[in-house]
Amino acid sequence: MSSDLSGSSDPRGPGVKLFARHPALVARDLIGMTLTVNGVGGVIVETEAYHHEDPASHAFNGPTPRNAAMFGPIGRAYVYRSYGLHWCLNVVCGETPGSAVLIRALEPTAGIEIMRARRGTEALGLLCAGPGRLCQALAVTRAQDSAPLDEAPFELKPSMQDIEIVVGPRIGLTKGVETPWRFGLAGSRFLSRPFPKG
Repeated sequence: MSSDLSGSSDPRGPGVKLFARHPALVARDLIGMTLTVNGVGGVIVETEAYHHEDPASHAFNGPTPRNAAMFGPIGRAYVYRSYGLHWCLNVVCGETPGSAVLIRALEPTAGIEIMRARRGTEALGLLCAGPGRLCQALAVTRAQDSAPLDEAPFELKPSMQDIEIVVGPRIGLTKGVETPWRFGLAGSRFLSRPFPKG
């Protein structure tokens, strides 16, 4: 599966054909793409979608200083701190404001030694398996909130091969628990958590 990041001549800018859709579609199509921050990163192997009408979404109750990026231009980063501990990286998307896709895990492919130093571990499978680990490995913080994903320090490249995607419920929620908007690269050993069988 390959996705066009060019946006053609759309005045809304690069990536609009990818990002100006329902977040579940965007989340699925991000699987297999390569994401780097200052040249460090890898292949996206796990995502979760959050629609603005989804009770589990940060945007469900409207704009706040924390979620302002979700109501801004699509194709930008929304970065928030989870439980006061870990940064989480999302891609702002949707046909209307307030939707985003959480990047849950990467397969490390670029800058692996840098990621190991940042994470304090040699274990390849633990570098980017989970949104908090991913942000630590890529040095993503609130400083990147609202930054466009088609400009430095970010780079997002489309997948050049067909892939198989698995689908399941999202993780760690108290609302919208059964909504099947978690997507993963089938067979990947870099997922944050296995998908349910069947």
